[in-house]
Amino acid sequence: TFNLMTKRSATEMANGDVHNGENMEVDQVEPSIPSRGSLLTLLSRPSPFANETGALPIGEFEPVTSLSPVTTTADVPPTILKDSKVLVVGAGGLGCEILKNLAMSGLSQVDVIDLDTIDVTNLNRQFLFRQSDVGSSKAKVAANFINKRCPWMKVTAHHGMIQDKSPDFYASFNVVISGLDNVEARRWLNATICGLVDLDDDGDPDPSTIIPIVDGGTEGFRGQARCILPRITSCFECSLDAFPPQRSFPLCTIAETPRRPEHCIAYASILQWPKEFPDKKLDTDSPDDMKWVYDKALERANAYNIGGVTYMLTMGVVKNIIPAVASTNAIIAAACVHEAVKLLSFCSQSLNTYMMYMGSTGVYSHTFVYERKDNCPVCSSVVRKLTLDPTLTLNSFIQQYLKEGDLRLQSPSITSTQKTLYMPKPPALEKATRANLDQPLSKLLGGDGGGSGDELTVTDPVLQQITLQITVKFE
Repeated sequence: TFNLMTKRSATEMANGDVHNGENMEVDQVEPSIPSRGSLLTLLSRPSPFANETGALPIGEFEPVTSLSPVTTTADVPPTILKDSKVLVVGAGGLGCEILKNLAMSGLSQVDVIDLDTIDVTNLNRQFLFRQSDVGSSKAKVAANFINKRCPWMKVTAHHGMIQDKSPDFYASFNVVISGLDNVEARRWLNATICGLVDLDDDGDPDPSTIIPIVDGGTEGFRGQARCILPRITSCFECSLDAFPPQRSFPLCTIAETPRRPEHCIAYASILQWPKEFPDKKLDTDSPDDMKWVYDKALERANAYNIGGVTYMLTMGVVKNIIPAVASTNAIIAAACVHEAVKLLSFCSQSLNTYMMYMGSTGVYSHTFVYERKDNCPVCSSVVRKLTLDPTLTLNSFIQQYLKEGDLRLQSPSITSTQKTLYMPKPPALEKATRANLDQPLSKLLGGDGGGSGDELTVTDPVLQQITLQITVKFE
């Protein structure tokens, strides 16, 4: 800010001696960080709606008794919020809002992880970034901005894939807030944190090993926030049926490092086309237009060693781009941080368990309980039972029952009680077990085409350290 102060006297100004266009001497004032409010009022007063009174009680609220004479965010006395560690996964449209809200809530120890770099298309809504930041790490730039602007908060940045971090890394946090923009990454994170829970001999979870997840997601004018208590409430995998296989992609994802063939196609159709033909709208019914998009997408895919770009896939992708709406991100981020504060301090009733926001139909939202799935491969220990055709091959079993259906695994490995049936990695094991794919599963299990079959153990990258047990019986 600048304080415009002329050195002329009041008499000179009254006599009209100040002329338009004449330079004035200006005193420049250094920008200062204004004082902010805090949550001390909320944390210091007993509440009739404390966490233990809600439908999803987690802990008993204990109000802060010693108040600092200066009640600003920077001077909050020691509370559970100041002492807790929070992980923010994703530093995009949702992540920027989440980091800002955490800073304003008095959280002092926050880590943020994101793989992406900043693109110019992010600047209209991801307000922690500037033009000079284009090409830089989202996590690092966001952390630096918050650390400078909010000195009471320390944000540690991690630039990379969430899969590169060990389970011990995630176990070091009190709450994880997810602002991811794709289903598969959310499945991986969910499985990782659910896998950290220790179970006693009766199968009950150890409360000290439970790390709550607050999951947020937006798509246009729609958004959702949910609380996940691993092994207690439903997890993300329990609701996988509500997320059909992804056919649309966030704009900020396709503009950065592509990871799937669909990203390359979307990049060609919404970013390269306007640059090449600024006065012509892409006609999805024109073979010439679609051939151009396909060729450009193939070039980008080849440059990043991504396979799978076909003309038919190109036709299916160009009509499914998600617009990013800043107001939706703000609303969902506020709900996520609100829930994180309640999970840490127990100052109010926790969300049980799902909040849906439909901005295109109105400002009101509704909540409901998302029930646990009895045979969830992540948060239940149920052995699945399948009755199969004895002529079904191992490859057909993988495609029909593991990669499709309700499991939607990516690269499953299968072993029986007697031997390894198929391992996609490493290459040596894949080559050694490849011949089994064309064999009937009943034969591989040593059966005669009937009987009780065997118990299979299935692992998959999306399930992390969790194993899936399947008992097969042949007709």
